[in-house]
Amino acid sequence: MNNEYFEIDYPSSRQLTFDVGKIGLGKHHVKALLEVDVSEPWRILIENRKVGKKISFITWLIKLIADCVSSHPPVAGINEVKKNKVLVFKDVDVSIVIEKEVNGIKVPLPYVIRRADKKTYEEIQKEIETAKQQKVENETDYVLGQKSSLSLMKVYTSLPQWLRLVLMRILVLNHPKRTKQNMGSVMITTVGMVGHTHGWIIPYSMHPVCLALGSINEQPVIKKGEIKKAHILHLAILVDHDVIDGIPAAVFVDDLVRKMEKGMGLESYVE
Repeated sequence: MNNEYFEIDYPSSRQLTFDVGKIGLGKHHVKALLEVDVSEPWRILIENRKVGKKISFITWLIKLIADCVSSHPPVAGINEVKKNKVLVFKDVDVSIVIEKEVNGIKVPLPYVIRRADKKTYEEIQKEIETAKQQKVENETDYVLGQKSSLSLMKVYTSLPQWLRLVLMRILVLNHPKRTKQNMGSVMITTVGMVGHTHGWIIPYSMHPVCLALGSINEQPVIKKGEIKKAHILHLAILVDHDVIDGIPAAVFVDDLVRKMEKGMGLESYVE
């Protein structure tokens, strides 16, 4: 035991985290830091928990975001650089991160909710719970819900980063359909909701659209000339400027915030 420091062995899945950060730095993401009043959906969800309807805030947001992206499909398009085009998909695959234990260490692993815009709240919530319960036995489980070759994954994670990035671009990122199949078209991270710190978290992402949910805090706001308490969600949104121009991206963000503040989609859950 060294008296000056100690070492932590991390699993090979951390190599994938390094790669996402490296590629994400090269994306031309426009970033927006927003404060969204989610008092209404917060109220509806709490009221419905009292009568046994246990749809979570995160489940509702995943569905709402997927539906909103579906209404503005170019925002989640994926560049097809060689053809000088953007491939726009007709359904929305949402990538989330679930913390799992790998070799005794807790690490974030990706899970893709396929066709999230076509699914119900109940289907999405059940899918997330199933992914949380999945056991991670080895490298084949590094993308939850999908199996890969153990030998290939071991070889891949043992390669130097420059070679991993070359292979990722050649085999995946240069092919929009493979990109969507492997990582989805929209990324949502909830890491900023952990703890009691007020504020935003700004992630790196390879996705054309990435939303980072920060803290939800009770704050005073002015409504109709009166000061009232409101639940304010700190939301960071990254949009790839190579995929979509500023005005349609701003229209998407405005529509999303408006629907969030109204609690859109929860009408049928109101008792």
